[in-house]
Amino acid sequence: MEPLKENKMGVRPVGRLLFTMALPMALSMLVQALYNVVDSVFVSRISSVDNYALTAVSLAFPVQNIMIGVASGIAVGVNALLSRALGEKNMDQVNRSALNGVFLAAIGTLLFVLFGIFGADVYMRSLTPDAQTIAYGVTYIRIICIVSFGIFGEILFERLLQSTGRTGYTLITQGTGAVVNIILDPILIFGYFGLPRMEVAGAAVATVIGQIVAFVLAVILNHKKNVEVRLHFRGFRPDWKMIGRILGIGVPSMIMVAIGSVMNYTFNLVLGTFNKVSAGLGEVGKTVFGAYFKLQSFVFMPVFGINNAVLAISAYNYGARKPKRIMQVLGWGVLGAMTLMLIGIALFQLFPETLLGFFNPSPEMLEVGVPAMRILCLPFVFAAPCIIFSGVFQALGKSLYSMLVSMARQLLVLLPAAYLLSLAGDINLVWLSFPIAEVVSMAVSAILMIQLYRRRIKPLYREEVI
Repeated sequence: MEPLKENKMGVRPVGRLLFTMALPMALSMLVQALYNVVDSVFVSRISSVDNYALTAVSLAFPVQNIMIGVASGIAVGVNALLSRALGEKNMDQVNRSALNGVFLAAIGTLLFVLFGIFGADVYMRSLTPDAQTIAYGVTYIRIICIVSFGIFGEILFERLLQSTGRTGYTLITQGTGAVVNIILDPILIFGYFGLPRMEVAGAAVATVIGQIVAFVLAVILNHKKNVEVRLHFRGFRPDWKMIGRILGIGVPSMIMVAIGSVMNYTFNLVLGTFNKVSAGLGEVGKTVFGAYFKLQSFVFMPVFGINNAVLAISAYNYGARKPKRIMQVLGWGVLGAMTLMLIGIALFQLFPETLLGFFNPSPEMLEVGVPAMRILCLPFVFAAPCIIFSGVFQALGKSLYSMLVSMARQLLVLLPAAYLLSLAGDINLVWLSFPIAEVVSMAVSAILMIQLYRRRIKPLYREEVI
């Protein structure tokens, strides 16, 4: 049998390798952010009088975020096991990791279908008393949940490509899905070309169609191009031990996303208290907060693209026992993430009115939103190393570290700080909870990274084969 060639993740110069792997990932994530924002831009124009539709889509964000988080968590677990197995030249492990990942994605899809049918109404009523906002939100959530197989399949099969270093193809899948979504958005929302005006439902339908197209493309590209991963379902039985390992890596990632959604949900409740200070102020705050989350994805999504590349390269070289390459990719990853975050800070500081202008803002939204944008961007620079460290934590089997950092930032610090600051009655003070929490997060993340180096990376130097 001909020996398996060394994968590029183990031999190519690290700086160039990270750039070539991260660039298509970052671009594909940027495209992902683009069509998330485009949804909201079109939705904000459903009515020129109020922002019910935009507020509804913003309040639906935690559900959508958890869905993506569960799908990504499964994919992260598969990615880490598969990349490590490649480094060890264990091809049976490679294929079994992929098959069990598909099984888990199917289970995840079923859970969200059930939530969409039975939980959407309860969820929206817990966040707002406004009947129109509730109706829009329930419609949006039900569609994206019931047809969630597209996003689960897309994310998993894209990660299979990323796990073997074929990151360029994810730009094709996500890019095509995004283009389909962007084209369909105005057609379905406003009812062009003789189609009925679907409003918020149209935005949801356009989103799921784009995801399904990306899923189908990802399956085709895996079959045609991903020679190291072969899916044969005949005789497949779930490997519960492997599923446990996938979830052991992926569940902390899911919990991190869930923590983010809990934070988003609870922060919206805190903003709602400002309706007592001034009628409608809390609802305006929720709309601004939703717009911010869409806008910040333009900065964070490319950084998560770098994170994905760092994870794959680190996992491979951990399996191959090459500690120097792990540390090199960590350094390059932090540098790239910091660069993107500094660009993001500059944009939010200099052009907040322009950024909010995409969402058809009312004068009240601008009054609240401009200072909010300038405060909320400040912690970007602290978030950069935390995101990259998180990728290394997951790659080396310490996903729990990532979860601890996320809990410290979003639950233990941010929400208590937001609540205490809200007691002053000034909505501008509430936004300060974000930079406070991110500074704490960076400190915790750095401590855990030092511990990981001492326990997992440093010992490898003694056994490294030169």
